[in-house]
Amino acid sequence: MKTLLLPLILLLAINCSAQDNEAIRKKHYNLDDNVALSGYDPVSYFANKPIEGNKNINYTYKGVTYYFLTEKSKALFKANPEKYEPQYGGWCAYALGKKDPELMDADPETYKITNGKLYVFYNSFGINTKKKWTKNESEMKQTADKNWNKIIKD
Repeated sequence: MKTLLLPLILLLAINCSAQDNEAIRKKHYNLDDNVALSGYDPVSYFANKPIEGNKNINYTYKGVTYYFLTEKSKALFKANPEKYEPQYGGWCAYALGKKDPELMDADPETYKITNGKLYVFYNSFGINTKKKWTKNESEMKQTADKNWNKIIKD
């Protein structure tokens, strides 16, 4: 009996841990109805043209749902989700790179790929934070990384 109980306890612990990680991601990601990037296909950014995905072609990775334009795009994402997911949970990178960080919505069509990573920015009412980020990208990224790590630990 004890031999069967230990594997069952371990299985339950792993399942609870995975559910906790999904809840943490959902809490910290910029989502609309549990969908990231306002429904844009994350793979399309790497083809230099962000395009809205099809809600019928979707995939949920660690609790966060993404829409894709094609099944091929979905397959590419599934093979390497970390490559395509937006940095900082899809929040405006510039807003997180400030000394007093904040979680600010991002325009899914205002983005930058640096070192193979996707960053999105606020761009509305004549304010394009991508331009501000680019002026001092290295320092902004360093600060944003620190701020994001603090946020996801909460």
